[in-house]
Amino acid sequence: MNYDQIFEAAIDRLHAEGRYRVFIDILRNKGAYPNARCFHGHNGPKPITVWCSNDYLAMGQHPKVISAMEEALHNVGAGSGGTRNIGGNTHYHIELEQELASLHGKDSALLFTSGYVSNDATLSTLARILPGCIIFSDELNHASMIAGIRNSGCEKRVFRHNDVEHLEELLAAEDPNVPKLIAFESVYSMDGDVAPIHAICDLADKYNALTYLDEVHAVGMYGAHGGGISERDEAAARLTIIEGTLGKAFGVMGGYIAADQKIIDVIRSYAPGFIFTTSLSPVLVAGALASVRHLKQSSEEREGQQAAAATLKQLFRDAGLPVMDTTTHIVPLMVGDPVKAKRISDMLLAEYGVYVQPINFPTVPRGTERLRFTPGPSHDEAMMRDLTTALVEIWDRLELRKAA
Repeated sequence: MNYDQIFEAAIDRLHAEGRYRVFIDILRNKGAYPNARCFHGHNGPKPITVWCSNDYLAMGQHPKVISAMEEALHNVGAGSGGTRNIGGNTHYHIELEQELASLHGKDSALLFTSGYVSNDATLSTLARILPGCIIFSDELNHASMIAGIRNSGCEKRVFRHNDVEHLEELLAAEDPNVPKLIAFESVYSMDGDVAPIHAICDLADKYNALTYLDEVHAVGMYGAHGGGISERDEAAARLTIIEGTLGKAFGVMGGYIAADQKIIDVIRSYAPGFIFTTSLSPVLVAGALASVRHLKQSSEEREGQQAAAATLKQLFRDAGLPVMDTTTHIVPLMVGDPVKAKRISDMLLAEYGVYVQPINFPTVPRGTERLRFTPGPSHDEAMMRDLTTALVEIWDRLELRKAA
């Protein structure tokens, strides 16, 4: 058995398909985001503009967040000291969980080390606790949700994306007495569309199902206090569990769920992904706490981000670039070919100092490869016009198809 040959063949397949991923070597400039320094492919740092960060509101650069982290570092040190049960539970963790529960109008919340872990641990544990549970999953759910459902060992039914009629067909076909859980997202991050939360909750009420909403690309971004689409649409009280992240709009790291106290206690007590992992550093928790508190009170960042997204979409449309139609902060530019998407990304970085990563399979279906731009409140109009000009030049040089 030639193990090296097997590993080499696996990597070669990715290169052949044009979807081998390259991690760009950069450093962000504190206080000057989206400006950064790139060390990739040349000697010494080169100034670039970041267009693909999920730090949507630049809260990772906010003075309140940085100050809170510095204070915590000097107050308690770097690490948490262990799992939550053994040395890793701090007052910062408790305060943040209370703040997140309040944000979503729930009794309790529970912190995890990432949004991936919170989805995987919660969904797998919940389905194992409920005898004979069937999970109804949107076909475009994130990989972490799919992993959680698979790891639960329960039966699943996949409904067409945002298709409530198909969801009802699947619900109606099952035994009314079997536990049911509907798992879906609020903002789907690659297409930028939004789930019909109230319509799904109506079906949950009708068929006695629990609901699990992933709000990772919406928390901090929508609602008067940053509670996500469920706050904006006044649907939070109808949802059984709301899951979110601290690593995107809140600008730090970590994941969480918010629900009633009994459900939180079950997950806290049974989920291996929570019980057996070192808890988040109190330094990170303090930063996230400062970010959540700030965005509860301030809409300036959200409004700036929405204005930037609207401007960039319009500039792309006016230039004839194939921007996908979205109602959210996501600005995807369709390419439809992994090799071309990677080439455009490389040209933007090397020639124009623009950093945006290509998105390809398995993140999106084959044939729908794209560039995904995430303009924030710190991207000004001059940056957007320069970006649009660069993209038009590359589109013309590569003879790519423009929008009709």
